[in-house]
Amino acid sequence: MATKKTDDVFSLASFDPAKVTETFRDFAEKGAVQSKEAYSKMKTAAEDATKTVEATFESAQSGTVELGLKAIDALRTNAENSLSHMEALLGVKSVSELFELQTAFIRKQAELAMEQAKSMQEATRKVAETVTKPGKDAAEKAISGFKKN
Repeated sequence: MATKKTDDVFSLASFDPAKVTETFRDFAEKGAVQSKEAYSKMKTAAEDATKTVEATFESAQSGTVELGLKAIDALRTNAENSLSHMEALLGVKSVSELFELQTAFIRKQAELAMEQAKSMQEATRKVAETVTKPGKDAAEKAISGFKKN
């Protein structure tokens, strides 16, 4: 009897090609579905990355323009103050008046330089935040996507 059970397990009569074909078809279909899902996720990720890069470049460009305009404004203000100071110096009638004008000009320029530096620092901080925001948002979205899966 033991030989009969062994014969049944190893006999070719128990091999059904239709079941193998069906199993292979199921395996191939599942693989195709998984491949489509993976492709869809990769495509979405690539599109999101492209949008992030574009937004970053746009922010950087507009930020650079903003900083450039602030620098030009500071230069214009300093040039105007210097010209006004030179005109005032032309009307000086005494050495004490010269020292008074010069001291007032230097003090005013130092205060203005501090204000301009603070303004540029604030503008630079805002530009940096704006430029990094798309990347930061994309990273948070990607991390939350991984947490869901």
